[in-house]
Parts: sequence; C-alpha cells; structure tokens
Amino acid sequence: MKTQRQLTRRSFLKTAGAAAIVAPFITRGLLANSPNSVLRHASFGVGGMGWSDLTQLALQPKFKLVALCDVDSKQIERAQKQFPDARVYRDYRELLDKEAKNIDSVNVSTPDHMHAPIAVSAMQLGKHVYGQKPLAHDLYEVRRMTEVAQKNKVVTQMGIQIHSAAEYRIGVRIVQSGAIGKVKEVHSWCPKSWGDSSAKPTRVDPVPENLDWNLWLGVCADRPFIGDAYYHPSNWRKRLDFGTGTFGDMGCHIFDPVFKALELAAPISVRSEGLPPNQWNWALDSKIHYTFAGTKYTAEKILPVTWYDGASKPPAEVIALLGKGELPNSGSIFIGTDGVMVMPHVGKPQLYPEAKFKDFKHPEIGEVNHWGSFVSACLGEGKTSAHFAYAGPLTEAVLLGGIASRFPRTTLEWNARKLKFNLSEANQFVRRTYRKGWSIKGLS
Repeated sequence: MKTQRQLTRRSFLKTAGAAAIVAPFITRGLLANSPNSVLRHASFGVGGMGWSDLTQLALQPKFKLVALCDVDSKQIERAQKQFPDARVYRDYRELLDKEAKNIDSVNVSTPDHMHAPIAVSAMQLGKHVYGQKPLAHDLYEVRRMTEVAQKNKVVTQMGIQIHSAAEYRIGVRIVQSGAIGKVKEVHSWCPKSWGDSSAKPTRVDPVPENLDWNLWLGVCADRPFIGDAYYHPSNWRKRLDFGTGTFGDMGCHIFDPVFKALELAAPISVRSEGLPPNQWNWALDSKIHYTFAGTKYTAEKILPVTWYDGASKPPAEVIALLGKGELPNSGSIFIGTDGVMVMPHVGKPQLYPEAKFKDFKHPEIGEVNHWGSFVSACLGEGKTSAHFAYAGPLTEAVLLGGIASRFPRTTLEWNARKLKFNLSEANQFVRRTYRKGWSIKGLS
C-alpha cells in the first residue's frame, strides 16, 4: 500500500486544476488589487507541516511569499535560505499589522491552540486562509472561524490534502453510486498514539535562545518551559491545552471521506468507552461511538460511526467481513446492505466479499492539487473543496470525541445549533478563556 508521504510527494506536485465541488463563497475579483494576478502570501509556522505547506504552495506558478512568521528562530533561518526575499517576524500580530496591505493570503500551520487566533485575525482583514487540521483547538473557535470566513467572503481550505487525492475521491464516488447499497455503520481507526498517561514533569528548564516561549504559549495560560521536546517542537499534540490528541491529529483526515461520501452533518450524540485524559495529557487507545442522523446514503434514520486509535481496533466480527483481506494500517470500513468497502488511509478502496466484486471496476477520477486549488481560487479561478463551510462541521465532530473522552461511558447529547451538551459539566470544554493580554477580536 502506498504511504501518505509517497502520495503527497508524487501526486500533489502535479497541478490538476481546481476542485469540482463548489464552495459557497464568491471568489472572482477578490484579488483585483494584487499586482499581476500573483498571490501575495504570508506563512505562519514554517516547521513541520508549516514547511510542507509552504514548500507546496511555493510550487504554484502564481504564488509569491512576502513574509513568514515563526516563534523559533531556527525555523526562520531554514526558511530564509530558501526564501531570502521574504520578510521575517516572530509575532503574528506584528506581521498582520505591518504587512496587511502587502498580502492577499496566509497559511496557518502552527500548533493547534493558535490556529483560530491567527486565522480569524487574518480573515477579518480580508485575507484568504489555508488552515492546517484540525481547524482549531476548541469547538467555539471552529464555529467562529466558519462564520468569519463566510461573513468576509474569503477563500479557505483546510489542510486535509488527501481530500483531493484520487483514492479518497474514488471511495466517495463508490459509496454514493450505491455499489455497496445503503450504509448501515462505519468503523474508523488509526494506530497513532498522541497521548501520555504520565504526570507532567515537575522540573523547570531554561528556554532555548531560539524560542520565544511567551509567543509560543500565545492564548494559553502561562507556565514554565519543559525541555526534551515535551512541548516544542512536536509533543504538544499530546498536551490538553495545545493539541487535540490522536483523534484531532488524524480524525479530520480519516473521517473526511466518511463525511463526504455520506453527506453527514453534526452528530446527535457521542460516547467514549476509553480511558479519560489526566490533568495534563490526552489519553491513549480511544474508542468513541458517534450517532449521526441518517442521509439518503444510509440504511436507517440514524448512523452509528465508531472511532478507534492506538491499540484499539474494530471488533473481530467487523474485521471478519473482509474475509482473507488485510486490515489496513489505518482507514475506515463502510458496512452496507449489499457489501463492504474498506477505505485505507491512503490507498485504493477495496470491496468485499471479494467474489461478489471481483469484476468491479473502480471509477476513473483524476487527482486535484490541494494547495494549487487554493491558490487558483484565491486568484478567482475555480473553487476549493475543503473550504471552512465543509471543514468546520467536520472538525466540530472530531473535537466532540475529545470532549467525550473526558466523560467515559457517558452518552453526551449534542445540540449543534446552540453549541451545548445535555451535560452541563461538558459545556466548559466547548470554549476556553484566553490569557490576559491575548484578547482576539471575534473570539474573546
């Protein structure tokens, strides 16, 4: 099976035009003031996925990097070597203040806790946003990002690049064609373990000279720095205040074709059967049950969807539906009235029982360059398909799983319109308070 890395490097370097699914935003003419129809861009976060996003965007012929921002000077130094003409900043607020007239778009590829503050600030200035997954750290932030994007009529795209891969698009087409009948249930899983059952270390380490710890904390409460990569540069995903665990990291990817194929909306309820997080970190080995309202592609009026991560896997009776077929490392199993489809992350969809589908021909669907479609849409050419009107509800559903994990073996009923649970204790996790001095217009 091809890996995600292989697919993204091989496939997404090919410019294939814009996505076929229309976003509900007007895009033509938005860049009338941009010289020579070039997209003038600023990058927030240039390490990890930030580097990947920046280098992929820079491959687009009408893209120009004007400025970049990172709280880590080592990351800035590396980026400057490849983009020597870009102006550099440590504080995103200073960049937006000084460069607002010089840029048309941004990518926000920072740790999760700063996605919403930066993206909302940029959108309120009329800047188009490519935002990494998950869209934000908290449910309220996600809802506001979706609303602000629509109000300001900006082009948006969430960084779920496999959304544009041929494999995922083929899987969506197969389900919607009725090849496996109406879908009765879905099981999705990922073996990553972005959690930590241990207590936070009590030591206090010196902040490295290259890191602005205050800016890295951003809207989160002040605390001492801990070295050995406990927070920076990557293990922040395990920490409650900064990341969203395995589910937040991978749920937006793996739930994407489930949402798209079945045209799902907000869940009705969510229930965790795994261990809760401790005071500091997300838990390991999640098992989360969702109930969604049925759609024209489902067999019943409700649809059960279950998520597993770490050591948790779908039950034996579900895996048995694959016969001699192997369970992919990660992905989803769609159980239909007339068959079963396995959607690997990332790989060609497989249909079962094999005897029934031995002559089945997969639809021929081309690839779309996820970053290229964003650049094109910003320039008034085509639309994006993972715009925030789609990515917002998807991310909200994913983040519900994290909240449910705090209340094991408790069914939480969800009112999406009001952003409220039936359990008052759970509502405190819908929206957090930003630390003093970090009031963000549109969020605080």
